[in-house]
Amino acid sequence: MAELRNLQADLAQFRKRVLVAGAVVLLAFLLLGMRLMYLQIYRHDDLLEQADNNRTTAVPTPPNRGQILDRNGVVLATNYAAYTLEITPSKAGNLETVIEDLGKIIDISARDRKQFKKLREESKGLDSLPIRTRLTDAEVALFSAQRFRFPGVEVKARLYRDYPFGEIASHVIGYIGRINQADKERLEESEEEGNYRGTDYIGKLGVEQSFEKQLHGITGVEDVETSAGGRAVRKLASSPATAGDSIMLSIDIKLQQMIEEMFGNRRGAVVALDPKTGEVLAFVSKPTFDPNLFVDGIDFDSWKELSESIDKPLLNRALRGTYPPGSTYKPFMAMAALQNGKRSPSTVINDAGSWTFGGHTFRSHGDGGLGGVDMYRSIVKSSNVYYYTLANEMGVDMMHDFMKPLGFGQLTGIDINGEVRGVLPSQEWKRNAYKKPEQKKWYAGETISLGIGQGYNNFTMLQLAQATATLVNGGYKYKPKLIVAVQDAVTRTKQAVAGSPPENLGFLPENVEIVKRAMVGVTQEGTSVRSFAGAQYLSGGKTGTAQAVTIGKGEKYNASRLEEHQRDHALYIAFAPAEDPKIALAVVVENAGFGSDSAAPITRRIFDYVLLNQYPSIEDMAALKQGKAGAPIGKPRIASEVPLNLNSKSTATSGVAVSATTAASATVAATATPAATPTATNILAPVTPTAQPIR
Repeated sequence: MAELRNLQADLAQFRKRVLVAGAVVLLAFLLLGMRLMYLQIYRHDDLLEQADNNRTTAVPTPPNRGQILDRNGVVLATNYAAYTLEITPSKAGNLETVIEDLGKIIDISARDRKQFKKLREESKGLDSLPIRTRLTDAEVALFSAQRFRFPGVEVKARLYRDYPFGEIASHVIGYIGRINQADKERLEESEEEGNYRGTDYIGKLGVEQSFEKQLHGITGVEDVETSAGGRAVRKLASSPATAGDSIMLSIDIKLQQMIEEMFGNRRGAVVALDPKTGEVLAFVSKPTFDPNLFVDGIDFDSWKELSESIDKPLLNRALRGTYPPGSTYKPFMAMAALQNGKRSPSTVINDAGSWTFGGHTFRSHGDGGLGGVDMYRSIVKSSNVYYYTLANEMGVDMMHDFMKPLGFGQLTGIDINGEVRGVLPSQEWKRNAYKKPEQKKWYAGETISLGIGQGYNNFTMLQLAQATATLVNGGYKYKPKLIVAVQDAVTRTKQAVAGSPPENLGFLPENVEIVKRAMVGVTQEGTSVRSFAGAQYLSGGKTGTAQAVTIGKGEKYNASRLEEHQRDHALYIAFAPAEDPKIALAVVVENAGFGSDSAAPITRRIFDYVLLNQYPSIEDMAALKQGKAGAPIGKPRIASEVPLNLNSKSTATSGVAVSATTAASATVAATATPAATPTATNILAPVTPTAQPIR
C-alpha cells in the first residue's frame, strides 16, 4: 500500500509539473504571438521604413558651380570633371600601409601625402578624403584591377574649379577652397548646411566668396539601393541638383590683362570706373597669384612663398591697400574751397617754394617756387604752398565734412567683400583713435599737410577712383559695382543687375567746370603733358607723389638713400574724354617716385584702349614694364586682335579633364558617389574670347 501511495504521489507531482510546464510554454507562445502581432500590425510602417533604409541610401548630388564671365562673355571661372582617388579613413584600416600599397600602383607624391594628412586633421573620420587628384585613364585602370585589395578606397569623378587666365584678375575673381570647420560653423548659423551636403568646396575670396549663394546652386538627392556590404546596386529615385547661376562681371579681361602686364614686376593698383553708371571696368592689384593653386588645397611651400613675400601678393591693393593721395587730393581741395566760398578761382597765392607755420617749414618746389598762382595754375603746376594755406584757412573739420560725401575714408559699398575704410581725419576721429589725453588733441600744424594729401590721410584706390568719377560727373555719385548680370541656370534667362540710383552732392556746375578745366590743363601744359603728347582725344588728370615713410625734420628726400620699399608712391587720377567722360580712374605704382613718370603713362594706354581700341606695341610694352615710358612708341596693336593669354598650367585647357560621358561609363564611377556623372557644360552660350573697346 505504501508503494502505491508513493506512486500516486509521484504521478500527481509529475502531472503538476507537466501542467506548469505547459502553462509556461503556452504563455511563451502567447507572448510571442502578441509580440508578432505588435510588430506586424502596430509597428508595420515604422519597421518597413527601417528595412528600406537598411537597403537604401540617400546620396546628396552636389550641383555644378556657376561660371564667372567678363563683360564680353569671356569665361573667367568654370568647371571640369576629373578622377580622384579617395580614402575613407574609418573603413580603410591601417592608413600608412594602405597608402604605401597604393603608391606601388599609382604615383603618390610627398605633397599628396602632406595634403592628405592636413585634410585628415581638419575633417571627421567618416569623410572621404582625396589622396590623389586628376588621375589619368591609365591610373584609373590600374587601380580598378586591384580594387578588391583596398576597402575604403575608391575612385570618384569630381567637378573641379578652373581659372583659365591664372593670375589675371585673381583678386577680383577670388578662388574656392575645401570647406573647413570655420566654414561649417558659418553654414550652420546661416541654415545653409543642408544645401552643402556632398559639397567639399566653398568660395573663399573675391566674387567666388561674395556671390557664393548664387554660384553654388541647390544640392539634389539620389535614393540608391545598396548591398549588404554597402555597395551601390541601383538608383531608385532622384531629385536632380540645380546648377548655380552664372555671373557676368563689368570688367574687361583684356583691359585687365593689359594693365597687369604694364606693371611688370612693380607693385600697385588701378581702379577704372564708368562715371555714369559706377561699373568697374578694371580692378587691378599687383602682384597677383594663381587661384588654381588653392583648388586642391595649396601646398606648404607655395603658401609660404605667397604669405611671407615682402611684395604681399595676396593683398588686394585696389580694395584693401590704403595710401596717402598726395597731390591727387588737390582738385578735391579746390572744389571744397569753391563750394564753401573759401577761395575764388582768381585768388592768387605766392608760392615761394616753402611755407612756414608754427615754426615749421613746409616745403614745396624747392627754393625758387612757382611765384603767384591762382586756382588753375595751382592744379596744373601742383603748388603745395597754395594748398598749405588753403588747408589752414579751412580747418580739418571743414575738409572732413566736404570729403566724406565724396567717399574718402568711407566704405563705397562695392559688391565684393573685404573693403576697408582708410582714414579721413577729423578732430572727432583723433579723439576716438588715440588713448592718451595728449594724443587726442588736434594741433593746428597737423592740418597743413592734409591739404596736399599727406598727414593722416589714407585712402584706397577704389575711393580715389569713385571720388574722381563723382567730380567729373558733376557731383553725381554712383556706388561702384562689379556684377552687371546674372544668368539663371534653369531658364537660361539673363537678368541685368541694376545699380543704385546716384547721390547728388549738390556741386555747382560752374565750380565743376573750373576744376575739370584745370585737370585738362595738367595733360596739356602741366605735369603729365609728356605722357599725353599726341593723344587723339582730350583728357584731364592730376599727378601725385605720396610719402611711404616719414622724412625727419630738416632732412631732404633722397630716393637713392632709401630701401626700395621706402621710396615715394606714384599716383595719378584721370578722366576721358574731357567733354563727356566715359572712364575715370585712379592709379598707384608703389615706391616708383613721381606720378608723371610711372602712373600717367599707364593711364594713357588705358585711355587709348578704351577710346581708340589700341593696345601697346611690343616695344612700348617693354618700356612700360620697366617704368621708362612716356608717350606711346612704335605702332600700337589693334586691341580686338590681340589674343588673350590663357594660363598654360590650367588643367581644364591641358587635356587632363575627364568628359562627362567617360566618367559615367567608367567601371569605378558606378558607385553611389554623388558626383559619379558630373557635367561641366557651359551655362552661357560659347563666345569668342575677344575684347571690344567700351563705347
